[in-house]
Amino acid sequence: MIKAGKVRLNGKVAALGDTADPEVDEILVDGKKLPPQEKYVYILLNKPRGYVTTLSDEKGRPNAAQLVADCGIRVYPVGRLDMDSEGLLLFTNDGAFANALMHPKGEVEKTYRVAVTGYVPGAEKLLARPITLDGYTIRPPKVKLLKAEGSRASFLVTIHEGRNRQVRRMCQAAGMEVRRLLRIQEGSLSLGELPRGTWRYLTENEVNLLR
Repeated sequence: MIKAGKVRLNGKVAALGDTADPEVDEILVDGKKLPPQEKYVYILLNKPRGYVTTLSDEKGRPNAAQLVADCGIRVYPVGRLDMDSEGLLLFTNDGAFANALMHPKGEVEKTYRVAVTGYVPGAEKLLARPITLDGYTIRPPKVKLLKAEGSRASFLVTIHEGRNRQVRRMCQAAGMEVRRLLRIQEGSLSLGELPRGTWRYLTENEVNLLR
């Protein structure tokens, strides 16, 4: 478009290599001003149970996006947290940021507090195995036993991937069933004391650390 002379900068035809600041310079393309750049927002939601993270649901179930709609900007979930799981869920309108966090090469660690039934002594060792899911062998998760009472137990589980229902399937493979699954950390970001069902903006420092 620049080569074709369709771009004008401060009243002059722009040339390849020209630089401009859309905040102070007038940039016209085919005689029309460039639309203002959309403001990027980054939101942390403490998702409750009972909400799906897909933006359209054929069953009409409540959507987690409804809980952040009052931010005033259309934002999208970064990854998924299944309907029966709760905790840390990011939303943003910055596609490059979201893709970088979700890409397997990033290996962004996610930590969950998991309550199970079917526990037997030593099951935490089974849970820490590098099992294969959907033809993909996961990296060995980090598993810490927090509490065990009979057949019930709770763990901290840190995974490096984000396979569909990964932690639940890991527990099932170890002979246990998940009663509660709460994501408490993603990369450098922690859920903290954010009340369930509420959200807050990430700080600039939190965004930079996640990048």
